[in-house]
Amino acid sequence: MPNGLKTLTRYTIEQEHRHPGSSGEFSSLVNVVATATKIIANQVTRGAIIGTGGEEEPLSVSRRLDALTDDIMVAQTQWTGHLSGLLSERRATAPPVPATQRRGKYLLAYDALDGSSNIDVNLPVGSIFSILRTPQPVFEGTAAPADADFLQPGVEQVGAGFTLYGPATMLVLTTGSGVDGFTLDREIGAFVLTHPDMRIPVDTSGFAINAANERFWERPVRRYVQECLEGVDGPRGRDFNMRWVASLVADTFHILTRGGLYLYPRDTRNPARPGRVSLLYGANPIAFIVEQAGGAATTGHDRVMLVPPAQVHQRVPFIFGSRNEVLRIERYHSEPDAGPSFDSSLFGSRSLFRPAKHDQRT
Repeated sequence: MPNGLKTLTRYTIEQEHRHPGSSGEFSSLVNVVATATKIIANQVTRGAIIGTGGEEEPLSVSRRLDALTDDIMVAQTQWTGHLSGLLSERRATAPPVPATQRRGKYLLAYDALDGSSNIDVNLPVGSIFSILRTPQPVFEGTAAPADADFLQPGVEQVGAGFTLYGPATMLVLTTGSGVDGFTLDREIGAFVLTHPDMRIPVDTSGFAINAANERFWERPVRRYVQECLEGVDGPRGRDFNMRWVASLVADTFHILTRGGLYLYPRDTRNPARPGRVSLLYGANPIAFIVEQAGGAATTGHDRVMLVPPAQVHQRVPFIFGSRNEVLRIERYHSEPDAGPSFDSSLFGSRSLFRPAKHDQRT
């Protein structure tokens, strides 16, 4: 091992040393979660090799891995004694910490395989996790935490991270003192620090959005995207790039390394479900990471990490990335509907799918 190579284990121990009186439970929990993601990384790379599990009807690779990765996360974390409870994206109720195990002072909310549908077409996927303190004192024999114990705003998080399963397996982590990125070195079987102190540029010329939903967007988002599409000829005075991976972790990592803006905004399809990104195990941990890297995260109207959770599987609109672009989006949402005029249809003078009139060939 080269001199000075810093593994995740060494990193978390050094972080603990900065806090006299620390028990070591938090750093141990982070390393346990990292171990779970190493096992998940191995399963993800196997893809279609994984068997059908005896199902009468063969399941897609993504559905099999959804179930398998969730089981891995539970199996690796619930026995450690660090957790009072877990909250899984895939389960209607929290998987219990066995009564035979000591309950710890932390809660873990996670999505074991975000963007799992990408597996079927061999695109990047990832895991997301959020660590909270249990609001109840922990004593031997106490009852398991209730769903209400997880209903804490994002500012109460003590740690958050995600693992990206791409050409390299990357783990990005914050404990409230900046953001650091680690790469899995398969030769030694450990995450090593490769991206210290990750920072998001305050300005950007790139954005990520699912353009197929354009007809459902609210006016401020339509205005913002159209201004970007108009490029040097529009009010922004510069050209923008657009990309959409449909993997929250992949788009987040791109923004952390190159800047940009991610938009999964409120839309009008279902008034009862205006947001699409889970708050507790999606938006909150990503927002924590983004803010610690100098970016910002909003619903369009409110800072994400101040949104009071009403239910464990609550979903919210989610816009995050380079700070100045997020502030611009918030400003557009705060303006009255009778604000600056613009062509309200992207299929007018400038379209996502058709060139502008002066670009058309005869």
